[in-house]
Amino acid sequence: KNSPTMNSKLVFIFKIAIASLFLSVIIKYGGQTLPIIPTNTIALTIVLLPSIILAVILGFRYQKLNS
Repeated sequence: KNSPTMNSKLVFIFKIAIASLFLSVIIKYGGQTLPIIPTNTIALTIVLLPSIILAVILGFRYQKLNS
């Protein structure tokens, strides 16, 4: 039998996969309608911004847990 912890992990992975699929579809079909000039700065920002946002969120959570 699967434990409740295993099921919750599978549900979490499934949710992440669905969210990733949804974002990919939005980027592929919706991104063409945005009038963005392709420059190195914009590309670097788009690539690094999700990691920076996640780092900030995790940093706040870490501070909250330790205070």
